[in-house]
Amino acid sequence: MSAPHAVVVGGGIGGLAAAVALTRAGCEVSLFEKAPLLDPVGAGLALAPNALRALDALDAGEEVRKRSAPHGIAAIRRRDGRWLVRTGPHETQQRFGDAVCVLRYADLCDVLLQRLPSGALHTGSAVTAVEAGTTRQLARVSTETGDLSADLVVVADGARSAVRSELFLEHPGAVYAGFACWRAIVPWDQADPLDFGETWGKGGVAGVLPLSGDEVYCYATANVPAGESAPDERAALVERLADWHEPLADLFAAARPEAVVRSDAWHIDTPLPAYHKGRVAILGDAAHAMTPNLAQGAGQAIEDAVVLAHHAGGSMAYVTTAVQSYSAARVGRTTALVQRSAQLAEAVQNDSPVLAGLRDTAAGLVGKVAPWQLARYTRPVDDWRPPVAS
Repeated sequence: MSAPHAVVVGGGIGGLAAAVALTRAGCEVSLFEKAPLLDPVGAGLALAPNALRALDALDAGEEVRKRSAPHGIAAIRRRDGRWLVRTGPHETQQRFGDAVCVLRYADLCDVLLQRLPSGALHTGSAVTAVEAGTTRQLARVSTETGDLSADLVVVADGARSAVRSELFLEHPGAVYAGFACWRAIVPWDQADPLDFGETWGKGGVAGVLPLSGDEVYCYATANVPAGESAPDERAALVERLADWHEPLADLFAAARPEAVVRSDAWHIDTPLPAYHKGRVAILGDAAHAMTPNLAQGAGQAIEDAVVLAHHAGGSMAYVTTAVQSYSAARVGRTTALVQRSAQLAEAVQNDSPVLAGLRDTAAGLVGKVAPWQLARYTRPVDDWRPPVAS
């Protein structure tokens, strides 16, 4: 008897994780990515303990930890450099069993790609349409290179998913969150001391996170119209950070101009009614795109993949029931995180000097008087455990 066939749409973190998880669950997987090459952006990402447990379920956690640098759950400063909250990797490890791991986006992609069977990835082949199928009828997937049937289709084509829009015609889709994010991987001489963490200013943030080797990951945000770009993004960003504490502007100035990548922040402000239709499961940003403020976008996509494989791996004969169970398990958690991340974005992107001052004062009091409250705030996110087969 042939293995059930799963088609994954999109070759980002969510799509790769889903392909790995379903392969491990016994599926034959075809992953379609419209780009001619998987060329991950030159950026980093932080994986909290929940994401690392999900990667452990894919037998990828240890390799990710080896390629990462440890960081604490929260390290926040004011624009003048004064610390508001500061926790280290050791404290996070003690509370949650893992530190936050920071690594290059490309490294995470590479770890997942290594776990895919040869021939599973099809680049340069966009999916143009999906028929969701029914209990008795297989799903149909149309691509630029031909049509195929599938026992299961996984939609992981990003926040502005074209396939999601076809499946949920009345849903408004992702909306612009009002700000953009600039990211870069920057050379760093480890002999020079450097404090890692995030800085809150008026109307945006900037951050510096550790990476393995002689580089660091830098990012910054600002309230700008969607799609608006500067002739030289690096120069504009360095000018914006000129009156922020050192060495934020200097770090971005040290990046190659082409290494500074801008992306607009989109999120699904109106929750989807479900993350499934027929034989189709929707995951990652396509299901619940969130602002980057909780650093949970990649983590939630990997969680999705593990939970989907858990429900679908038992018997693909009941795939429509499996995707319903997956949806029921994920909608509540991810919807709450989208809302929480949006609330945090509203606070840190606030342009009002008065409100920004009140925000910093409140954060400073928590950091000084009750730092344990941080663990209480993040525990519902970081304490997640992968489902266990009964």
